[in-house]
Formats: sequence, C-alpha cells, structure tokens
Amino acid sequence: MPNLDPDDLRVIKTLGKGATGTVLLVHRSLSDPSASSPFALKFLTDPSNSSSRNRLLHEASVLSLLSSHPHPFLPILLGSGDHVVSRDGLLAFALPYCPGGDLHLLQGQLPDRVFSTSSLRFYLSEIVSALRHLHSLGLAFRDLKPENILIQHSGHLTLADFDLSKQLPRQPSVASPPRPCSNLKHQPKPKLPPKSTSPGFTLRKAKAATARVSPVGRRRRSLMGKSYSFVGTEEYVAPEVIQGDGHGFSVDWWALGVLAYEMSFGKTPFKGNTKKETFRNVLLKPVLCPGKRTSLTDLIERLLAKDPAERLGYHRGADEIMEHEFFRGVQWDILAEVARPPFIPPGTGEEDSPTTGVVDLAEYLRKLREPPPSA
Repeated sequence: MPNLDPDDLRVIKTLGKGATGTVLLVHRSLSDPSASSPFALKFLTDPSNSSSRNRLLHEASVLSLLSSHPHPFLPILLGSGDHVVSRDGLLAFALPYCPGGDLHLLQGQLPDRVFSTSSLRFYLSEIVSALRHLHSLGLAFRDLKPENILIQHSGHLTLADFDLSKQLPRQPSVASPPRPCSNLKHQPKPKLPPKSTSPGFTLRKAKAATARVSPVGRRRRSLMGKSYSFVGTEEYVAPEVIQGDGHGFSVDWWALGVLAYEMSFGKTPFKGNTKKETFRNVLLKPVLCPGKRTSLTDLIERLLAKDPAERLGYHRGADEIMEHEFFRGVQWDILAEVARPPFIPPGTGEEDSPTTGVVDLAEYLRKLREPPPSA
C-alpha cells in the first residue's frame, strides 16, 4: 500500500469515536474509486490536546512494532514509508478494516447475551494467542474488553486500541507445545479472597474520574518489571491496579477472566451501582459462577484470583492457560486456518463493497472542527 495522501481519501462513514481519536472508513478516490478495498483511518480528534497526541503517537509506535512482528489476531499499520500522516493539523494512521464490528455488538445479538461453549473456546483461544504474542514482545495490553476485540472479514478476531498498552520486561514465549492439562477433578479449587478485614485488600479511594482510566497526566513508573499507572476500564480492572501496588502482564489474564465470565453469563462479575462499589467488589467479592462446576468455570475462577501471584498465567504466562482443561483439543498452531468461525460478517465479497464516499477527508475535517452554530 503506497503512502497515505489525505487529499486522495474520501470518507465512507464514521466507525467509532474514543477518548483519543476518531476512526473513519475511507477509500482512495483515484486508485480505488469504487471503494472495493476500504480501510480504517484513525486520527486525532483534538490536535490541540497534547496528552491525546502523545497517546496516539504511542499507539502508532506499538502498531509499528506489531507490523514488524505480525500475528494473525493483531493489527498492522497500512502504508509504506512514514505510516503516520501529520499535515495541516491532521495526525492519523491507517489500519485494516474489520467489517464484523466488535465482540460487544456481536454479544448483543445473542439470546441472553450468552455465547455457546464452542464459540467461547474459539474466541478465547484466539485472544489468548494474541496476548501470548503481545507479552512475548514485552507489551501488556491493559484494556481488554469486548469493545476492543474486532471481527475481521474472515470471522477471526483482532485486538484494537493500544493507547493504554505498556512496555514491560519481556515475558519469554515457550516454543515447545503446551503440556497436557491435568484432569479437572484433580485440580484444587481456587482460594477465596481474603476477608474484608485483611489489610492487603482494604479498599482505597478510587483514583479514576471516568470509566476508562487513563495514565495521562499521571507520573508513570516501572519498577521491578511492574507499572504503577492506574489504567483500564472499571469493570475489567485488576485488584492490583486499584491497590496501586504495581502490576504486570497478569492484568491481562484478569481481564480475560472477566471477559470469559461476561461471555458465559451475559454480564460482568463485579459491576456495582457506582464506580466505588465496583472497585470494592473487584477487591473483596468472590467470583460466583452460576450452575454446576465445569472446566470453564474453573478457568474463570483461576483467572480471577485476587492475588496476581495465584492467578493462572502469572508464572509461565499464556502457556499455563493453554494447558487448562477448557482448551483441551485446541490446535494452537493452526487457529488462523479455521475456515468457519462461529460468525462471519455478511457482505464481505467484492459485489457487496461499501458505498463510495461522498465527502473528501479535508471537507470532513473542516466540518468536524467548525464551531457549533450559535442559538
């Protein structure tokens, strides 16, 4: 793909807006006038916001690293030469378009918002595979949630939004295949969290003003392979992040446990009526999986161990999780070759290409930045 030329881009539609940037579906007016090969363009919504600018540039640097070490369930930057366009107040980069939306939208279409066990195994396997690759590059994702898991045209997943990711000392990736998992009945039940009187789990005042907690404006430190930033989305944030005791790659495995619970039972396990109550539940409330005990509920409970040192994945990373009984039979090396994922986005053929854009990018940005009309 050649270098991005903003003058050549036409906007088809807006895909989403986040804390840092806006994502558009665009196509090239000269080389692709019929919009048969659209792609996503993420640009900085407010060029005057220096913290947002830094986060967008950080995300671009992470994506550049992933482009140099590609993985089928992680995104890459499109374009040659300079991947980041910076001109006339525009700061943007291009990504492949995922027409299936995100996992949150897909879940909303399901009866009771619950995935089947086979679909759960498929999707969780791909997420574990993606996180394993990220961690081997020294990257903690730190914002795993359904909205940040996109569905490619093939039906396979890809993670998205890396502005909260953090470089930590690398967690080595083991080349040998995972050891067979022991039988579930021989696995000890996970320990319950300490009672509320335990000083190690005393609720501290919440440090976040919004649901998605950002490190911007706070001093970020790394010590002994840990980060002390208060980041994440409140229903998925790990206990050690709330406690401020420093965190590592295990925050991603905690979020995976929350995600697995939500996909299994249609809701997150610790949500309270307020942010403070949610944080209190994360610290103190034991995870309660409805129904009989299965390999899936065992996986969830082990991922949601309050103490990160007791959490599945803490000692040997993804390989511990891949060996769990729930993933028995998964062929990890050929996940990307599965031809029929549980959901394949409709209209992914050339004959179903999106409508061509009716406004060029410059015009779109001009209208976006116009002050609202006075009453």
